Amino acid sequence: MREIAVFRHNLFRISEPFITQQAQQLLRYKPLYLGRLRFGDAPAGAGSLAVQDLDPRWPLPRIGWQIATRSPRPYQRLLAGRRPALIHAHFGVEGVYALPLAARLNIPLVTTFHGFDATLSTAALLCSPAWANYPLFRRRLARQGDLFLCASSFIRERVLAMGFPEARTRVHYIGVDCQAIRPRDPAEETPTILHVARLVEVKGTQYLIRAVGALAARHGNVQLVIVGDGPLHRSLQDLAKSLGLEGRVKFLGALPHRQVVTWMRQAAVLVLPSVRTSTGRVEGLGMVLLEAAASGVPAVGSRIGGIPEGIIDGETGFLVSERDPAALASRLNDLLDDPALRRRMGAAARALVERQFDIRRQTGTLEDLYDAVLADRGDTP
Repeated sequence: MREIAVFRHNLFRISEPFITQQAQQLLRYKPLYLGRLRFGDAPAGAGSLAVQDLDPRWPLPRIGWQIATRSPRPYQRLLAGRRPALIHAHFGVEGVYALPLAARLNIPLVTTFHGFDATLSTAALLCSPAWANYPLFRRRLARQGDLFLCASSFIRERVLAMGFPEARTRVHYIGVDCQAIRPRDPAEETPTILHVARLVEVKGTQYLIRAVGALAARHGNVQLVIVGDGPLHRSLQDLAKSLGLEGRVKFLGALPHRQVVTWMRQAAVLVLPSVRTSTGRVEGLGMVLLEAAASGVPAVGSRIGGIPEGIIDGETGFLVSERDPAALASRLNDLLDDPALRRRMGAAARALVERQFDIRRQTGTLEDLYDAVLADRGDTP
């Protein structure tokens, strides 16, 4: 198998299992994970190289220099003469940093856009030292990158609006593992509303907590389980307490993916009430919607960004306006009141992911795209 470099600055984050899930499904290519820092372990049997390895005692000065300069030299030292067939960068920020390395190695660069990299305002990006080079070199990436993949049609529209070439920019859903995630038995269901998300503004968690407060009189036995962590954790706990929901809202923090799937199988409904933030950030799609659907669990989400591509309103779940706890509570009531509706929507959700989002079929398509990019460069196996 030919080796490819899967490029992400912060490797193996617990909130980004989709990167390794996709790469580990490759059959004709072998992934080598390449980045600055590791936040977890590489998949069993997979190789990984990180800038932190070059000087374990003092990694931050070296990383700070690389952030400022975009120099490919640290990665060339890590590769030590290895030449992957191509680089696949996840997020547009990574694409900007991988571009000099791809040029130095004379190999193609594929970049996947997931969300904030296509929606966050330029002003917000420039305020972050880790992201500031992205808007400065984005046009160069658009000119010189070989292929741009977008996690949803919504993201593609935003990427095209930023000036990326239409012919080299296409939608590619990462998908979910429909063999590993099987439809749950109805007996597994509990009166649980599940929310899986980083606790940041774009996820709209506060509106879900307020909606659950409105359900109290009608569904006193229902609990809200929140899986994830982030800067809003404390303020969201305070909100639940102020609404008298301390006993009905559980904050579990970030959990390994296998535990998240276990919670999904118990949920009556999954909710993703995302919002457009003041900085322009919008949900790209929401992989958690697809994993819930694979489990046979209906979902309620905001009618914004890429979420409508993962929920068929009235068929696999419901879409509501953003920042509207009353509408959210109403749709949750509809589902909690009607077990037959939950089962019907859950079955339709499973059929949707089997039809459009199966990771094995999607990864086969990805490998075909790799083949085509290499063939355009005159590089064939």
